[in-house]
Amino acid sequence: MDGQCWWITGASSGIGEGLARALAAEGTRLILSGRNVAALESVAKTAPERCYVLPFEATDYAIIPGIVEQAWGWAGRIDALVNNAGISQRSLAIETEFAVYERIVAVDLLGPIALTQAMLPKLVAAGGGRIVAISSVAGIAGVPLRSAYSAAKAGLIGYHDAVRAETAHLGIEVLVVAPGSIRTNVSRNALTADGAARGVSDDVIDSGMAVEDAVAAILAAAHAGRRELILATGAEQQVAELRRSDPEALFDRMAAMMQSGYAQKMAATRAN
Repeated sequence: MDGQCWWITGASSGIGEGLARALAAEGTRLILSGRNVAALESVAKTAPERCYVLPFEATDYAIIPGIVEQAWGWAGRIDALVNNAGISQRSLAIETEFAVYERIVAVDLLGPIALTQAMLPKLVAAGGGRIVAISSVAGIAGVPLRSAYSAAKAGLIGYHDAVRAETAHLGIEVLVVAPGSIRTNVSRNALTADGAARGVSDDVIDSGMAVEDAVAAILAAAHAGRRELILATGAEQQVAELRRSDPEALFDRMAAMMQSGYAQKMAATRAN
């Protein structure tokens, strides 16, 4: 990636921060976006001469064309866009306010679509480029307590799959990544039924894959020109595989998980 320019959204923490630091070590120029300016500036210190901090609100769709012009104006050319920004959820659908669905779909799906739509003509005119979309295993298989998140992440997969089909002959490479549990703040920052931040993590997240390992796998997949990466192991990998090979078995497994008290266990985690 030496000499290339990558634009990463959600670059202030988690997978986005990990990708930024790894790419900086490879000599990549970076555009770092998100809302937490102080955190973005901290990441930029990894390679200050090759980083451009460009904060914006993902759901302020009207400003995105101007943000894209700023990014191209700094870089001259952008080789890759990483659609990584997002928020998760931990609440039963029957209890969740509609505003939570609006917020998660706006950030996790419509935000990346708005940015990609503004980027596509420029990438094609420049002769091609790469788009990396960070979806989720929950986007492949609807997961309990994540109905809004699953809906948005499934939409992200569908949108990027369609863009790949339409633009491959124009030099655009699209990689969709579906992570399982990665050791980030995703659960702590997840929205609850009333839209409040959950404030605590899950055991499965805390014992999940290290960010550094996830980043290495994502970059290896990008180097290899892969189009999809299921970034999960164990039961989470099985969930993704079953959705495609034996969906009836998966539906039974998910129902059994709920009947065995999964929602109550998650609620107890939050209460503690």
